[in-house]
Amino acid sequence: MSLLLIRHGPTAWNRDRRLQGRADIPLSPEGARLVRSWRLPARFQAWPVRTSPLARARQTAEILGLEGAVLPELVELDWGGWEGRSLRSLRLDDPAEVARREALGLDFRAPGGESYREAAIRVAPHLVGEAILVSHRGLMLAALAVRTGWAMQEPSPVAFAHSDAILIEAGTVRPVPLSSP
Repeated sequence: MSLLLIRHGPTAWNRDRRLQGRADIPLSPEGARLVRSWRLPARFQAWPVRTSPLARARQTAEILGLEGAVLPELVELDWGGWEGRSLRSLRLDDPAEVARREALGLDFRAPGGESYREAAIRVAPHLVGEAILVSHRGLMLAALAVRTGWAMQEPSPVAFAHSDAILIEAGTVRPVPLSSP
């Protein structure tokens, strides 16, 4: 099993640090420019592609020249009543409640939303074989939990920036830079 997880390019909501969840926010002009600067390493170019149905992920795949199946299961985590809000504002409004929920790790759930565990169950059947998944940060974290056993109660097994993909392969996890030097 070798998976390359690619997060969609930046949106206006990413710039504003708002939780997007299932809101179908497109790439910002700056985000599209950034994705145009990304280069998929040759090793991955023949791998099958699976993409979230949300516009920001589909646009990212299209700009990268990646074609493949659009799968509803790859949609972002449902942030429920927190969608559109920033974590900063949530922490200012009720720091104890946000901390309590975050301490739950895989069982974290925004009010009226979906837990990372539920997202992990939904994405697990698609984490097989060699594949590229173009999706979202929340779903990437759920995929890491599935593939590494990470309970999300300690730091992520890999640090990654917006311009990094994550490669999960042969028991290892590492970032793969997509931006040209």
